[in-house]
Formats: sequence, C-alpha cells, structure tokens
Amino acid sequence: MTTDTAAKTPEAGKATGNVKHMNMIEAINSALDNMLERDDDVILLGEDIGYFGGVFRCTAGLQEKYGKTRVFDTPISECGIIGVAVGMGAYGLRPVPEIQFADYIYPGLDQLVSEAARLRYRSAAEFIAPMTVRSPFGGGIFGGQTHSQSPESIFTHVSGLKTVIPSTPYDAKGLLISCIEDNDPVIFFEPKRIYNGPFDGFYDKPAKSWKGFDEAQVPEDYYKIPLGKARTVTEGDALTILAYGTMVHVVESVTRAKGVNAEILDLRTLVPLDIEAIEASVEKTGRCLIVHEATRTSGFGAELSAMVQERCFYHLEAPIERVTGFDTPYPHSLEWAYFPGPVRIGEAIDKLLSE
Repeated sequence: MTTDTAAKTPEAGKATGNVKHMNMIEAINSALDNMLERDDDVILLGEDIGYFGGVFRCTAGLQEKYGKTRVFDTPISECGIIGVAVGMGAYGLRPVPEIQFADYIYPGLDQLVSEAARLRYRSAAEFIAPMTVRSPFGGGIFGGQTHSQSPESIFTHVSGLKTVIPSTPYDAKGLLISCIEDNDPVIFFEPKRIYNGPFDGFYDKPAKSWKGFDEAQVPEDYYKIPLGKARTVTEGDALTILAYGTMVHVVESVTRAKGVNAEILDLRTLVPLDIEAIEASVEKTGRCLIVHEATRTSGFGAELSAMVQERCFYHLEAPIERVTGFDTPYPHSLEWAYFPGPVRIGEAIDKLLSE
C-alpha cells in the first residue's frame, strides 16, 4: 500500500502522542472518543449505539465512559433521529446522529433537505445545524437490497450539505473530527466493506485486516484532515483515476496488477470537492477514468465527468470513461458482479490508453 506523506501531516490540528494500529471501526471510535472528551456539546444518538455499541461496534464503550445523556439510544425513527439532531444543533450542541444503514436514511430526507441544509440561509445565519450524520453505506457484506445502497449523489445535489467518504482508518478519524467541528450539516458515509480491511479488487483474495497498511497507523490523540482536499494515492502520468471509499483500493490493485502508471486521486470529500487537484492531474495525464460503486445514471461520476470536460477539454487526449454499478436494484445474489471490479476497470483502462 502506498504511503501518502501529505495525508500524514494534516494542515491543521496535527496530532501528537502515540500512534496505534487501527481498523476503520476503531479509528471512528477514537475520533468520537476524542471529540466527546474535548467538547461537552458533542452528543451521540442513534439506534443501538449506546449499551450495544452500534451494529458495527463503532460506538462501543462510549456510553459507559461518557454517560447516557451524551451517548444514547433512540427509537427506530430515522426522521425523528435527524429531526432531533437539527434541533440540537440550532440550540448550540454538536450532535452526531447515526443512521444504522444508509438505506434507512430516506425517512429522514425531508429533515436533512428542508431543515438542516437550509437553516443557516433561511435564518440569515442566526441559527446553524452543526450536525454530522454517520452512516455505513455500500455493499460487500451480502446485506441485500436494504443494507447495501450507495446514495451519496442524492446528498451532493443538496445545497447546504457536505458529503464526506473516507477510504482509510487514518482519513476516517481526521475527516470525522473535521466534520464534527464544522458548522454545517455533514453526511459522513462509512464504506462498511472496508471497515475491517480493504479488498484488493480480486475478490477471492481480500485483505482480512488493515495489518501492514501505513494508513492504519492512527494517532490516538486529536488531529484533523481538512475537508475539500483530495489525497494522491499514487502518482503517475498515464491516466488519472478518480475514486472514493472502497473503490480506491480496488482501482489501486487493478493498476498495480496491470503495471499501469496511473495517478489515483482519493476524493475524500465530494462536497466540498478538490477540483483544483482533479484539474492538475487531468491536465498532466490527458486521460480520466471515474470509478464508483453507485448506479451509473445520475451518479456522482456524471458530475465529475461534466466538470472535467468543462475545465480540461483542451488537455484531454481521449473521452472520459466511467465504471460504475449498474442501473438496477441492488442484486443480492450477484453482488460481486455488480461492483466495478478488475475486468471492467481493466477494460476501461485499456480503452483509454489505446485512444
């Protein structure tokens, strides 16, 4: 795994103290622990996050440490969870609601779109909604149609919301802390397929843990990674590949296996987007491949493609390519065929390099 020196030295809030090997679950737990300790206004709420510690254990031990008034369970009501968080934020708290799976966020969509995203604007900044909605998203655990969706493009469409998706334990902690301290509402999607370890793209050979990965060496203390800054995973000049979340690891494994000198950008945050880094890379390579797990039509890759075309047209040496999920309901029995994998990504790379 490539070591990203820039990512190890955040622009603000640089960490001090011990560094510990963590998977993504542990890194998220560490971020929440740090923020609960630093800021009495930080409140965690959601289904089963208290005594049980969350269905994926991201909040394990936090209720015992900080009490039931700061880490508490809610009824099974996503609209209620998010609505309460909007009120908490307007009151002056910094709530971190968890939606147990991204597929269940839709009942709370009106609260996010009509209330949280607009509160600062409609109140002339008298009120804000400094809330971070955490939710596992994407497939990879055979969760079926109601536990595997990737709805990120819905939220990138809404002015006033920020959308963040980490791909490593190190980034997960630093980005989550930045989200919690941000004064605007943030959707923080956690790619559950890589909670415990990244897949290398060849599905019969998954990495069972984050052991041995530089990005799993996480400071135990507070640090921040600024929103809106992409991470250069690998440098290259043959083509630019834009990805986020699980797909970062898949595309890296494919390019490594093919011996392609690709420049891979991990977007980290979709809104705000590091368009400057994208421009600089595409202008250098002249070719662009976009990879994401969500369905193709109106996926975030379409917006990326439009922006690259608008800003880099005279530098492009080949049409922009996209490799995505298919425009179908999530296929439980064909999960691995649905994901962008080595065959489809490899074909797209070959097509780009031949033009």
